[in-house]
Order: sequence, then C-alpha cells, then structure tokens
Amino acid sequence: MYRPNFCSECGAKILRLNWHMWTSRKFCDLCSKRLLKQRVKIPLVAAFALFSIGMICGRAGRPAPPALVIERSGNSPLYKPESNRGSETGAIPANPEPTSLNPSQNSPARTEEELVYLCGARTKKGTPCARRVHSPVRCWQHKGSPAMRPPEKLIVRG
Repeated sequence: MYRPNFCSECGAKILRLNWHMWTSRKFCDLCSKRLLKQRVKIPLVAAFALFSIGMICGRAGRPAPPALVIERSGNSPLYKPESNRGSETGAIPANPEPTSLNPSQNSPARTEEELVYLCGARTKKGTPCARRVHSPVRCWQHKGSPAMRPPEKLIVRG
C-alpha cells in the first residue's frame, strides 16, 4: 500500500504509526481535519442519490392495491336491495322501506338460520370456548372437537 511521506496540501512531513482505512493518505493531521468536509461530501451525496433512486424504483414497482369491496349479508340491518336505492342522479325512492337497527322489531320470530350458537369445545384452560358461531358446529380453532355442554345450552338467547 502506498504511503506518502509529505502532505499534498501543505508539504509537511507525514509521520504516522498507525494507518487505518479511514485515515487520509495524502494529508497531514492538520490538513486532514480541515479538508474532512470536502473528502466526505462526495461519498455522502452519492450514497443519498443511490438510496433515493432505490426508494423511487421500489415505489414505482409496487403493484396497485386491490379495490375495496364491502359485502353485506341479506339479513343485515344496513342492507338495502338495489331497487330501493334510487337512480344514479340521487333521487329518493317514493316509498322507502323503513330500516331499524334492531332486527327483532322487523321480524316476528327468529328462524333456525338466525340463531347464534356458542362453540362450547374444551379449551387449553379447561373451560368451554365462548366464541359465537352461526350453526351448531365448532369455531375455526376447535374444528373436530366435541362440545362440553349439551346442544340446547349452546344457543345464545336474546
């Protein structure tokens, strides 16, 4: 490795016992401290430019997110059929269907499909699972496990 004997800025004799990769080879200690900003500026600007180019290319190459689709079930209190929505011009239909947030007011009796059940399978703690399911089956975590309680006690009332 080349080691100069004299500073290329002021001409003073360079005497160094320990050379490192970050030590300047061309300047003495005084000139090295004075010219540090000039020596470091170009690599920092180059690193910043490469980082910026990488960020821009990464953002440009990212695929567009999928469209947001909100699906509601037919028995949801927020569901309105297409015929009652009105036209695209914003016209309000002549006889809108009254909506209520309490579904029990609209329907006289709950059918078998509307009943809500508890999972009821044995958990690691030893207690019955309290997750709600739509039919007398187990939840996603306890599929295949038997229920701890009889089926009539798994129905959620009210």
